[in-house]
Amino acid sequence: MSSPALKAGASGKVTDFNNSTYLVTFTLFWEGQVSLSVLLIHPSEGVSALWRARNQGYDRITFLGKFINGTSQVITKCHLVPNSNSELCEYLYGRGQEVFYCTKPQHMPCDALTHVSTRNQKVSYLTVKENILFQKSKVGVEMMKDFKHIHVSQCNISLLPESENIKEKCQIGMEIPVPGGYTLQRKWITTSCRQIQLDTNKINGCLKGKLIYLLGDSTLRQWIEYLPKVMKTLKFFDLHGTGYFKKYLLMDASRHTQIQWKKHSYPFLTVQFYSVIDDGYIAREIDRILGDRNTAIVITFGQHFRPFPINMFIRRAINIRKAIERLFLRSPDTKVIIKTENVRETLNTDIERFTNFHGYIQYLIMKDIFKDLNVGVIDAWDMTIAYDANMLHPPDYVVGNQIDMFLNYIC
Repeated sequence: MSSPALKAGASGKVTDFNNSTYLVTFTLFWEGQVSLSVLLIHPSEGVSALWRARNQGYDRITFLGKFINGTSQVITKCHLVPNSNSELCEYLYGRGQEVFYCTKPQHMPCDALTHVSTRNQKVSYLTVKENILFQKSKVGVEMMKDFKHIHVSQCNISLLPESENIKEKCQIGMEIPVPGGYTLQRKWITTSCRQIQLDTNKINGCLKGKLIYLLGDSTLRQWIEYLPKVMKTLKFFDLHGTGYFKKYLLMDASRHTQIQWKKHSYPFLTVQFYSVIDDGYIAREIDRILGDRNTAIVITFGQHFRPFPINMFIRRAINIRKAIERLFLRSPDTKVIIKTENVRETLNTDIERFTNFHGYIQYLIMKDIFKDLNVGVIDAWDMTIAYDANMLHPPDYVVGNQIDMFLNYIC
């Protein structure tokens, strides 16, 4: 649902009655001229094919491991599951039973692995007939092309229930409904709780003495790239890493503020070689954090898991949940925020690997696994639909509103 002139948008809700009929509902959050749009992304036959294909194997992506021994370098193939008759190096995170394998190079120890990158493989588990379901003419079909605009009249505030007028401040542990908010003049407005309007002084005061850990993929790295644009006192500290996926550190020494971004471990998909020396699974990183009332952790993962069987994503989510439970035992005051993954542009690109159907299943799993933990949720899935930001890396105004929601949780 959108009003482009107002830069306003919100997601709708689809109820499937399992008899080929559906109910699509929209909440009319703002007044004025409103347009509705309903897209058929995949027919049910396409969804069934994608689900079967996803869970059939790990070899749509191959990993390359770089081993360095003095001046010698060797690159071998690596995998998330053992699938070679060659001698393998095994890299085990024992607590979570997470394993990564590389073909052992000759005359080099397994400890010589320093960098990893990935390559897409020409592997498909879809049949010729199934692939036809995802051709451009069959995907993203507008189902309400001739639907006229509707005009939403002004709401009489006095008629609203009292609970609608007096909302509790947004805080960690709250259940987030769907939709959880809407955009108006590009500002995200929550519907279930009251947001604090944060100016620079309030943010400076809030961040004083804070240790903030951003653990996840590049949609969270966008946060650490965005923050210095609005908080001029935050400066990057050179950690001597190389490449786009090195660890990032922001500091404001005068306010004793430190913000760190670190990518999650395998699977991490990029053709660029990245260092694995300081690599860590999110669960292991959480186990290394002491925690206190001035520590906040933000977690996101999912985009890099879409090309692999779903059991891998479920195992990772459960391992992270267990690490959060261990953290709360030693430090119940530490603030933990889960940022769900966002929708991305997959209508015409690599549907079998990266379709939003895979992301939506993961989004539902995330909400289920973390639902009864005392964590905050930033529903990036809902937000990016409302903003109509169908791109892996949404624009700055979307990132800024995600950060604003985060600050509402910790300030």
